[in-house]
Amino acid sequence: MTVRTQRTRLLATAAVLASASLVLTACGSSKSSSNSGAAGANPSASVAAVTADPALATLVPADVKSSGKLIVAADASYAPNEFKDDKGNIVGLDVDLADAIAKKLGLTADVQNADFTSIIPGITAKKYQLGMSSFTDTKEREQTVDMVSYFTAGSAVAVKKGNPDKIDPKDLCGKKVAVQTGTTQAQEITDVRNPDCAKAGKPAIPNDGDKFTLQTDVTTALVSGRDQVMMADSPVVDYAIKQTNGQLEKLGETYDSAPYGVIVDKGSPLAQAVQGAVQSLIADGTYKQILAKWGVEAGAIDKSEINAAKS
Repeated sequence: MTVRTQRTRLLATAAVLASASLVLTACGSSKSSSNSGAAGANPSASVAAVTADPALATLVPADVKSSGKLIVAADASYAPNEFKDDKGNIVGLDVDLADAIAKKLGLTADVQNADFTSIIPGITAKKYQLGMSSFTDTKEREQTVDMVSYFTAGSAVAVKKGNPDKIDPKDLCGKKVAVQTGTTQAQEITDVRNPDCAKAGKPAIPNDGDKFTLQTDVTTALVSGRDQVMMADSPVVDYAIKQTNGQLEKLGETYDSAPYGVIVDKGSPLAQAVQGAVQSLIADGTYKQILAKWGVEAGAIDKSEINAAKS
């Protein structure tokens, strides 16, 4: 699902900069580190304990098996799902799950930073084997790639604490809305929100949203006052509120919940291998331990499926 330009550090005080350090980390290329985590998170002992499943390993294509690794693309600006820690390591929910999936398949995960909108083209071009970057599983995406479900998230709306502009989350017409390029929320503005504004005779959300390449810049735009509203995946909004010391608040309830999917090249046998690995991690308890580490247990699923989008 998800959902990113070089960020401008517009936060007003040193205290804000410190509190938002994980939200506003610099963008670059880095390999993952399963021993790193969010502030207060313990190293992922559950991932370290994962061992290969011989039956699942037989599903891995020969060229991938011979390389010994899965190259996984993630846009490391979407905390707590994928982001950079203070040492520059790519960490987060998706990184830990990628590590665990790779181990189940007898491989290691090489998580590489990539712009969100470049990940699916990178998968189809064989640059990466997997994409794990909070992608919402949709029928449209399934036309190009296969998607293996592993988590459930919805969309959420946030504003500055106290809602100074008295914004109604169900009516954002005419408001300055920050959103990440290529995300479900960006599409929602174009396909749903602005058409509804037009039908109601109200002004549109300018430019179909104030779009940023990095989700960290979306958060910065709201905190700095450049924009009035932020739209993102529900776990990302919740985490941004924590990391900015409560300068933001969520408006209304999470809506339009849908599964996240691991991106796999269309028709690749890796889809079945990854689905089996996720299901095995659910069964042995590793999956819920990883979710608990990042405080996102509410998004747990019981069954992983291939191409299970409802819309």
